[in-house]
Amino acid sequence: EVARHPDCEAVVTGIVGCAGLQPTVEAIKAGKDICLANKETLIAGGPHIVPLIEKHGVKILPADSEHSALFQCIQGLPEDGLRRIILTASGGAFRDYSLDEMRFLAENDPLALHAKATTHPNWDMGAKITCDSATLMNKSLEVIEAHYLYGTSYDDIDVVIHPQSIIHSMVETADSSVLAQLGWPDMRLPILYTMSWPERVMCSEETWPRLDFIKMGDLTFKEPDTDKYPSLTLGYAAGRDGGTMTGVFSAANEQAVAMFLDKQIGYFDIFAVIEKACEKHKQEIVLDPSLDDIV
Repeated sequence: EVARHPDCEAVVTGIVGCAGLQPTVEAIKAGKDICLANKETLIAGGPHIVPLIEKHGVKILPADSEHSALFQCIQGLPEDGLRRIILTASGGAFRDYSLDEMRFLAENDPLALHAKATTHPNWDMGAKITCDSATLMNKSLEVIEAHYLYGTSYDDIDVVIHPQSIIHSMVETADSSVLAQLGWPDMRLPILYTMSWPERVMCSEETWPRLDFIKMGDLTFKEPDTDKYPSLTLGYAAGRDGGTMTGVFSAANEQAVAMFLDKQIGYFDIFAVIEKACEKHKQEIVLDPSLDDIV
């Protein structure tokens, strides 16, 4: 009832998990624009939600840092002007660790590995999201989101490690220009832009530090190691399978991370749990799912 209230113009969907799907569907049916802060809406519900958005003519405005960056970069682009999406990733807790070092900790000091996986170098987030950043699962989920948000082929969505978290993502245009959105790591800006679009709100410099290029220093980039971050390979595969596979991929990660945080499984077991769940689901995949199929 709240999501489709007649006095409401836009709905911020921030309910974690599939519980946020039904209210989002009701808001779309009521003609409300969606300020999207819930990953499952598109990752699990994309095959159902995207046609629904088109049917009811509503807008979906991303509140996530990377997708807000992409959304800001494509403002004013002509149709067919987007050539490639480049999602930036901090690299998480293990960006400066080699795979051998991580395996050594897993075997000899799993508690230290557990503690490291739940400590982010740039962002202050909860344990689950911080762990998703450590595994780069958050970026795998964002790849799937980008596909549904912008209709971009998985072949044209790249991920690059950017340790400073200043460039929040980039787009390459048809003529090979690259547009980027920069700012300090602060979730307030994407949330504000989502709710104020297409306007820009003047903010106090005292409470909203402006980007200082001298203080910012160097910006560096490197290719993600898929042996160290197998979640990327799993995520692209789930996205290309389509249908209900992306929802299973996300749900399997939620369960695996919960078991890891509860110290029921080890760090590298997270990837094994997800891979087994997705492999098993191949026998039951629904390519054109209803909302009931997804939930």
